[in-house]
Amino acid sequence: MRENRGIVLEKRLSVCALDCPDTCSVVVHIDESGTARKLSGNPDHPITRGFLCAKVTKYLEREYHPDRLLYPLRRSGAKGSGQFQRITWDEALDEISARLQAISDTDGPEAILPYSYAGTMGMLNGSGMDRRFFHRLGASRLDRTICSAAGTAALELSQGAKLGMEPEQFAHSKLIIGWGANILGTNVHLWPWIVEARRNGAKFYVIDPVRNRTGKAADKHFAIYPGSDLALALGLIHVILRNGLQDSEYIARHTKGFEQLARLTCEYNPERVAALTGMRANDIEELAREYATTRPAVIRLNYGVQRSERGGAAVRAICALPVLTGAWREVGGGLQLSTSGAFAFNRAALARPDLQEKSPLGREAREINMAQLGHALTEFSHPRVRALVVYNSNPAAIAPNQGKVLAGLGRSDLFTVVLEQFQTDTADYADIVLPVTTFLEHTDIYLAYGHYYLQLARPVLPAPGETKSNVEIFRLLAGHMGFEDACFQDSEDDMIRALLRTESNYFKGITLERLERERSIRLNVGEAGEPFLPFAKGEFQTPSGQFEFGVEMLGYVPPVESRFGSTELSSRYPLELVSGKNDDSMNSTFGHRSAVDEQTARLCIHPEDAIARGISHGALVRAANDRGSCVFIAQLDPNLPRGVLSARSTRWNKCSPQGLGINQLTSDRLTDIGGGPTFYSCLVELAPVAHP
Repeated sequence: MRENRGIVLEKRLSVCALDCPDTCSVVVHIDESGTARKLSGNPDHPITRGFLCAKVTKYLEREYHPDRLLYPLRRSGAKGSGQFQRITWDEALDEISARLQAISDTDGPEAILPYSYAGTMGMLNGSGMDRRFFHRLGASRLDRTICSAAGTAALELSQGAKLGMEPEQFAHSKLIIGWGANILGTNVHLWPWIVEARRNGAKFYVIDPVRNRTGKAADKHFAIYPGSDLALALGLIHVILRNGLQDSEYIARHTKGFEQLARLTCEYNPERVAALTGMRANDIEELAREYATTRPAVIRLNYGVQRSERGGAAVRAICALPVLTGAWREVGGGLQLSTSGAFAFNRAALARPDLQEKSPLGREAREINMAQLGHALTEFSHPRVRALVVYNSNPAAIAPNQGKVLAGLGRSDLFTVVLEQFQTDTADYADIVLPVTTFLEHTDIYLAYGHYYLQLARPVLPAPGETKSNVEIFRLLAGHMGFEDACFQDSEDDMIRALLRTESNYFKGITLERLERERSIRLNVGEAGEPFLPFAKGEFQTPSGQFEFGVEMLGYVPPVESRFGSTELSSRYPLELVSGKNDDSMNSTFGHRSAVDEQTARLCIHPEDAIARGISHGALVRAANDRGSCVFIAQLDPNLPRGVLSARSTRWNKCSPQGLGINQLTSDRLTDIGGGPTFYSCLVELAPVAHP
């Protein structure tokens, strides 16, 4: 077809690989020369529905950026200097394999640590050949906790599975609560259904310490203190039970531990909860009553809630709300945190953990929590981490307790390999940098955690320079290490077929051939063509088969780093810092963009807190605590609660005046369950600076 002033274009389908619940189907517009001219949303995809977020709309700027890494590099200067020289792939692979083998022989293979997360959501390039390689090598296993560990643990303990309401059903809701969910910034394809629901008379409320874009668009925004979500949830339950607004029949048939919950929540009357959360007691009363009496009602819960010390318990308590009211019975009722539990792949066939038996260890390797990377790299252990292989992540910028992380990365005895598209902060510390493809340039298969559509993507653009996919790189490394196992010769299609060999009814009838034809397939959830109501009849996937309230862990204790936590800490560092996601970037992925750098350089503060510290709008300020300090540009925001600071993460360290990022301030203290990071339990003090 002809578009754009006569240029012949071809449209090819891909899938966005960014860490987002929407997992969009992308149309790539190709000109006669094979160059991509535009990305747009697939109008035929039931979730994408013809539009993309601002991040992905601009993705071709990243694809064709002059600073993109195209060739293997060896460090030529000091660690962290960013000085490198070009080498060949053979030189890079020979050096990596020789160093890893020497470390394995001397210190044992557990001295080697992979570090990765969701730089791509593709199954093959995110958790495929890489897992096989490190299992066969006998390397330490990585506990990948950096984002959703506490919430995942909470869902699995309470519901037994990561299942939630379909996004399409939000259009039928009469009350929608976004709890810690900046939908317009991080889940924009849910928004049209919220708009439709509101046109039909629904109300939309937001609970969040920060009044972000979504909060500004809501009918009501409830600003609560950071980390007080559990207290609020217990207060709402108190009002519901006190007033007899619960669905007693659903509770009796499908829950475990209700009597203990009822006794516990007697202590959380609105007055007490108001003091703990910063909300007004009347608002707590009214919100609880409206939620319990409006049918259907849904809660869009997001992962920000679980990034505090009691985050897991908070998720469990919030998940109890639609159970207590019986909201799961109805189309448009329930809760959504994640839908990924329905994607019951044969992950063992992809990752091959059985290969550990053939490693020099002959057993399962030790596990290291990625949220405590700084500790792992700087504290002596047996064996000490001597090699680090980083891919799909940028820990120098995104990992908590950054001071320790950078100290570890700077060790002269640490051999570091980084697979990257750009020269990130982490790549600056590498000994070898390997250039990798983008999602537009390789084959992969994609789950979603915000809907129930499985998708396949093939390469739509050629890989530039000497870039290679993660799959190919780890396949080549396996060969250089002398691994002769047949699985290292598997093609991408072989790996996809292995993933799809599952007994799950959700996958019945789904094959690679069908994916090739259709590209996007709704899992077999619910009856054909009918809304999916995962818990309408109970059927929770816990050991008891019931929703388990988990009362033994639900009592509220304020985070240590909060206004009501450690008195000693709060006296020195009285401000609570929340470093939420930036609307126009994805963690540190787009940190090379000047517009993103400007957004992530700002720190929002209430005007009265600013005046008390002699801080004016636009001034340079230094946030500090015992772990370190970081410089920002102050932005006054009267919508913030007093005592709360807000910054958007994550700025590249190298772009800041001191070369230090916001995670200089965050701790590597872990959540109550799941071993997740506590990014949003962070106390600091703020002062103006004349010079950075």
